[in-house]
Amino acid sequence: MVAMPMVAVVAVVLDFIFGEPHRYHPLVGFGFLASQIEASLNVPMKQNLATQRFVGALALAFLLATFTLLAYWLCQLSASGHAVSSFIANTLLLYFAIGHKSLHQHARAVSTALNSGDEDLAKTAASYMVSRDSSAIEPIPATIESVLENGNDGIFGALFWFFIAGGAGALLFRLANTLDAMWGYKTPRFYYFGWAAARFDDVLNYIPARLTAITYALLGNTKIALTCWKTQAPTWDSPNAGPVMSAGAGALNVKLGGAARYFGEWHDRPVLGAGNPPVLNDIERALALIRHGVIMWLVIFLIISLLIASLAHA
Repeated sequence: MVAMPMVAVVAVVLDFIFGEPHRYHPLVGFGFLASQIEASLNVPMKQNLATQRFVGALALAFLLATFTLLAYWLCQLSASGHAVSSFIANTLLLYFAIGHKSLHQHARAVSTALNSGDEDLAKTAASYMVSRDSSAIEPIPATIESVLENGNDGIFGALFWFFIAGGAGALLFRLANTLDAMWGYKTPRFYYFGWAAARFDDVLNYIPARLTAITYALLGNTKIALTCWKTQAPTWDSPNAGPVMSAGAGALNVKLGGAARYFGEWHDRPVLGAGNPPVLNDIERALALIRHGVIMWLVIFLIISLLIASLAHA
């Protein structure tokens, strides 16, 4: 148990040094397989709504169960053989599940473009982080929104489930989040097929999202963050992104949200946060929330593990 915090530290350090693999990333292969399965099973023109929901849930269950059980078996097999093997297996699973460095790289690509005066390049870089029309993106607020939301989806959520269920738990969370990102759109093709993926991701994210919101609040303008969370989160269409983004915007004391264009259609989103619209330096401030939050989580995980170990030997 006490070794698991060290696994988390090593995985975070590996991600900080190497980032996500540029070639042969397991999630890329998983995404390709998921696309093939969806293309085979999801035929909206030939299926009623109940059938679309059923095949979507079946595809979700098959993909998640197969790879999560495989990861669990790998961790158990390693644990029964040698402590070093177990350490390596859990480390690699968490390393593949988090995207700490890649989040910084994507956000700083926007900052670099804006610093050089190339707003078109900044819009393009921001469009890689959010699913909006690049020509209508406001790069700074879009980037900060993505940093705050993906801080939960790509980092804190995976850490939470790693703390709960080891490497297999972290993998389950990341795969579920990936399927939600692929199938969770409210479009004619995915509205019913992707329903199970979206709901399951909401369930897995419920506690991590609120812990992430607390983290942002503690590391920023706490009073404003908690006020924004309480008053603004219920207005957001996502039950988990609402607390994360409202608390994060409040912690930074900036205004986010508002109108955004997705797939050619404008959506009038609620305003989140307080104060003034964000400026370029606020991108780095948002990234600092993530970095400091990761350190805080690792320290807390170590303290909890030591307490549990001491109680077990009392």
